[in-house]
Amino acid sequence: MNKNKISAIILAAGRGNRLSPITDDKPKCLLEIKGKTILERLLETLREYGINDISIVRGYKREMINFPGIKYYENINYKNNNILQSLFYAESEMNNAFIFSYSDIIYKKSVLKKLFESRSDISLIVDTDWKKQYENRKQHPVSEAELVKVKNDQIIKIGKNMTSKDSHGEFIGLAKFSEKGAEILKKEYHRVLKEIKNRQDQRFQNAICFEKAYLTDMIQELIDRGYSISNIDIQRNWMEIDTNEDLQKAELN
Repeated sequence: MNKNKISAIILAAGRGNRLSPITDDKPKCLLEIKGKTILERLLETLREYGINDISIVRGYKREMINFPGIKYYENINYKNNNILQSLFYAESEMNNAFIFSYSDIIYKKSVLKKLFESRSDISLIVDTDWKKQYENRKQHPVSEAELVKVKNDQIIKIGKNMTSKDSHGEFIGLAKFSEKGAEILKKEYHRVLKEIKNRQDQRFQNAICFEKAYLTDMIQELIDRGYSISNIDIQRNWMEIDTNEDLQKAELN
């Protein structure tokens, strides 16, 4: 896949409640690590790898997220929705292959390289050495980890509250959709959106309702519908910044 023909969508709409009060006046992605914001580091990594067509979905204090050369989409309902709904504010960017990324993670260029080497239509970066990330990590419980179960080199289960002994690794919040993969995602999203309106039970996978769904809920739906989802394994080389503990650790690394 040609790097110049792929775009990136970064989700940066949330507030980051676990990092309050330092996120009371700025989005989590604008917190600094060694003098550079999380989002700046993320943009630099993407651009170093040749990805320059970048869109950001912003919500909380959106006026503060303002970098040149970036396309912006506004999640005006960020207080009530979640990752999946936030992503689809940038649906117009899904007509070709794209990279999906959380905005509260930092990762090395080598992680992107592994993702690009995948020829699958939908590929998720999975840290198989994930348990070490949770050593002495008291403010972010393991139950919040988006774990995956794998069989025959395909993801068969994904989501939170999975037992660690059954898991292959942790989804880090970085994925790649080919043009075909993007079409699958859009088609199934709109199918569910249409069907759920007519259902009395509004639950969707692990979410209490479709509006509150994570991307992982949609991925599980695709798995249940028979689509192949590939795990691209890494061992560390990334970090999530979700708590004060994480921020302090990142400053030391």
